[in-house]
Amino acid sequence: MSSSIPSKMKAWVYNEYGGVEVLKFEADFPVPEVKDDQVLVKVVAASLNPVDYKRRLGNFKAIDSKPPTVPGYDVAGVVVKVGNEVKGLKEGDEVYGDINENALEQPKRYGSLAEYTSVEERLLALKPKNLDFAQAASLPLAIETAYEGLETAGFSAGKSILVLGGAGGVGSLVIQLAKQVFGASKIAATASTSKLEFLKSLGADLAIDYTKENFEDLPEKFDVVYDAVGQEDRALKVVKEGGSVLLIVGAKTPTGFSFVLTSNGEMLKKLNPFLESGKVKPVLDPKGPFPFDKVNEAFAYLETNRATGKVVIYPINP
Repeated sequence: MSSSIPSKMKAWVYNEYGGVEVLKFEADFPVPEVKDDQVLVKVVAASLNPVDYKRRLGNFKAIDSKPPTVPGYDVAGVVVKVGNEVKGLKEGDEVYGDINENALEQPKRYGSLAEYTSVEERLLALKPKNLDFAQAASLPLAIETAYEGLETAGFSAGKSILVLGGAGGVGSLVIQLAKQVFGASKIAATASTSKLEFLKSLGADLAIDYTKENFEDLPEKFDVVYDAVGQEDRALKVVKEGGSVLLIVGAKTPTGFSFVLTSNGEMLKKLNPFLESGKVKPVLDPKGPFPFDKVNEAFAYLETNRATGKVVIYPINP
């Protein structure tokens, strides 16, 4: 099988920081090398995350790996080559994961928006059998961010939570995990008018239309506020004494804490039963999936902040 791996591949690349226009489609980009602890994945699907465009805009260039960069954190595909130290994966395995162990510090120069990507075995898990590649690709960074955030906040059965940005990639999974995995007593979430029924379908008890009402006017307070949009000053007004505000965007405050995900295949393995049983479902934006030659359009859409769930690129290797 390894002998059929080409030396060149199609990939999306940017050579300088900037807007969507710096993304270029290249037909003969070098296929990445595979280190001893890595596997080479033939990419079938990938998904886009806000960190991809924040990185491309140069928002954390001081700690970023230098361009040229193939963007993309989330991958789903097939193992076609394994490094010498790889123990748990073999050629032909269908896998998924977030290829960057640290989201902001020196992420890989060669990401998932290409026909092949190399990634450490420890960052991957076998794809849940009931999910197709596009569904699997939508999950890793968002579900790991949702889960790790809830764990970091000490969320547990019987606690209440308010999710700011409940219809987005992370928020839509926070609602499901809070209900199905952690046993929340009450889940409230914010979204725009057209998405309120969607929030309820995910498991929210209270869907708040942020275009018409201010969540800080609610009579109740919550054990945890999971802020996926960056409204921490307002979030602090609705958290119980001794509760936590969790931010995935914005700065640390004395009362809230922000965290940056550490990618980890073990977390995906732990969540696998909830995915295979259908208790937790991937949420893909209805405008997608976008084909591989429309990655620039997919980014332009993601950057409007209007997406529901995840924007997915599929098929990459038809």
